[in-house]
Amino acid sequence: MHSLSLLSFLYASAALVPAGAAAGSLHVPLTRRAGASARDLAYYQKQAEHLRGKYNFSRPSTEDKREVVGEGITNQGADSTYFGAVEIGTPPQTFNVVLDTGSSDLWVASTECRTCSSSTPMFDASGSSSIQESSQATTIQYGSGAVRGSLAQDTVSLGGLTLSDQTFLAVSQTTSSLLDGSLSGILGLAFPAISSTQSTPLWLALADDGQLDASEFAFYITRLIDDTSATQEDYGGIFTLGGVNESLYSGDIEFHDLANANSPTFWLLELGGITLNGQGISLTSGDALLSAIDTGTTLIGGPTADVNNFWAAIDGSEQIESMDGFFSFPCDTELSVAMSFGGQSWAINPADMNLGRLSRASNQCLGGIFDLTQGSSIVSGGGNPNWVIGDVFLKNVYSVYRTDPTPSVGFAALSSNAGGSGTTSVPFTTPPATLTTGTIGTPAGTSTGSTTSGGSSSGSGSNNDNNASSRTAAVAPALAVGIALMATFMSLVR
Repeated sequence: MHSLSLLSFLYASAALVPAGAAAGSLHVPLTRRAGASARDLAYYQKQAEHLRGKYNFSRPSTEDKREVVGEGITNQGADSTYFGAVEIGTPPQTFNVVLDTGSSDLWVASTECRTCSSSTPMFDASGSSSIQESSQATTIQYGSGAVRGSLAQDTVSLGGLTLSDQTFLAVSQTTSSLLDGSLSGILGLAFPAISSTQSTPLWLALADDGQLDASEFAFYITRLIDDTSATQEDYGGIFTLGGVNESLYSGDIEFHDLANANSPTFWLLELGGITLNGQGISLTSGDALLSAIDTGTTLIGGPTADVNNFWAAIDGSEQIESMDGFFSFPCDTELSVAMSFGGQSWAINPADMNLGRLSRASNQCLGGIFDLTQGSSIVSGGGNPNWVIGDVFLKNVYSVYRTDPTPSVGFAALSSNAGGSGTTSVPFTTPPATLTTGTIGTPAGTSTGSTTSGGSSSGSGSNNDNNASSRTAAVAPALAVGIALMATFMSLVR
């Protein structure tokens, strides 16, 4: 078996390449895209609207070469989006796409797109000798935005692995908020049941074709939100396809079977609990705890009652009138937050909870948890998640997604190589139900971690220095916001 680990940096670095990697391993650095330190409130509002639409919370007013591939990711806009590169066509045309566990389709802007920016790299069907075009028009809706185009089949490659007839959407129309900078589209990493193109997602098609050691992939994503030296695009981490990279985590991987394992759609887990400064937040029970683990999302979104309970426990927190569902809190307050999914408690770095000042003169900062369901007519149940867990949480763990032996998601502590402490967490114990309210494997390996609550590792991300007080979530007149909402994996999350 061969193994490939691809990383891509904008700068040369071998820090994350394990010294003991197999001789046949290939380590290609990934690129991360970051932005200026000042954040834009309009961007986060667009992200929220994108998520509400993505998860159907409508608003009434509107042994051959079977491999493990390690694909570098890019961090765009200071943790706003994380992206990687795919190649389409013959000869191959390369595009940056958001790596998104919250969707299942592959789409890229085409040269037929008249609503795309001239700076967006576009797929030229006439330049591919292997293209099989279709007249079938398809639309993919993303809440406040949408893309429309024609279905096509062509040779598609990811990290050196290739399929000759992968279905994708060649986009001819898109809203401006769905593409940003060097991004050309999205690569969905969820399940076929939610595919708008009625196709098998690329990662699963590669597994079905026998090209992977396992139908499994994993993410390590970087933190730059508190890094004043971050540029527009930087090293964003590593996406490993077909296994895990043991140099990036320590201890066991704690796996949890999907809540919808019998008929998977999104990567859905049941939220076990949230603590703030060591005390439990009161959460709604039952289906309201269903949580989608979404690498294409920057934020954490939850149901109205639970989000209100969280922010009510923080002295000086305020609902932001101009931003539906968002809250601010005093910038000099450090939020110590942890989440559990039935086993260990995973801490979130305070820097990830603080998205920056509301303005340069404000003492209030934007919080990383927002009200996902505000104003929605959708009720709990039917497999619809009420929580969306994005990169605010995922930067703090090594996350693994697999279909065997049963569809599940796993978390592990980040290793020192990945900027983590490698310390062991304690099992999550539900604290008092309410708080006093305030003012308002090797690079070629596959995972062998324990299932459900058997893991024993917890993680914390890199760059623990919290410079949130120096960041600004500046109000701008307009912002063409990234579609995937969260570190672009990079981009966009943008």
